[in-house]
Amino acid sequence: MVKTVKKSIPLKEMLPLLSAIFEPLSEAQKALLTRNASIHTYKKNQPIYVEGNEPTHLMCLVSGKVKILKNGVGGRTQIMRVIKPVEYFGYRAAFANQKYLTSAAAFEPSLIVKFPISLIEQVLKENAKLGWFFIQHLSVDLGTADERTVNLTQKHIRGRLAESLLFLKDNYGLEEDGSTLSIYLSREDLANLSNMTTSNAIRTLSIFANEKIIAIDGRKIKLIDQSRLEKISTVG
Repeated sequence: MVKTVKKSIPLKEMLPLLSAIFEPLSEAQKALLTRNASIHTYKKNQPIYVEGNEPTHLMCLVSGKVKILKNGVGGRTQIMRVIKPVEYFGYRAAFANQKYLTSAAAFEPSLIVKFPISLIEQVLKENAKLGWFFIQHLSVDLGTADERTVNLTQKHIRGRLAESLLFLKDNYGLEEDGSTLSIYLSREDLANLSNMTTSNAIRTLSIFANEKIIAIDGRKIKLIDQSRLEKISTVG
């Protein structure tokens, strides 16, 4: 069950975390959103929203990691994109006047701040600068989706897995050693991110490890030879 704490959050505590969306707002608009914000905590793999539901909130991931999922043919799941702190998500369907076309779940324990979408729409009508904020973010997401579509449909298995490992590095970074991905995915999640079966993901990871491109320690993946990984991703 989702643990939700609904309370008025002090503006001074919200601004450092949510400055990107708050920057174009008036003081009255900031206060309005702050009063109606709610904090939600999610456990690992817990659903955040479900495909087919009505969108009700704009969400901001404060800490943790989130995956955006799409159920495909035969019950296969595709991870469409990932969310990192501090990113906003869950609003596209509302702006399109649609139900959710995807689902979202936590990769790991996550903290999310939610704003009622009705208030966001109200502020949008009053403040054109906020509209540009969402246009920019939707445009970036569309560009990323276009690129990922080509990568996941035209590259061979090695290229897809290499692209996914680099995608995770770009989104979540590396640990202090400068080579270990700072996200520990199950093999199933990595397969769903790479548009392949779990068995193919496991086999290709082992091949990369044997070729000294990566090192595997449980769910930890260390990128030993990033230049070769980039070459495999580019060649496909």
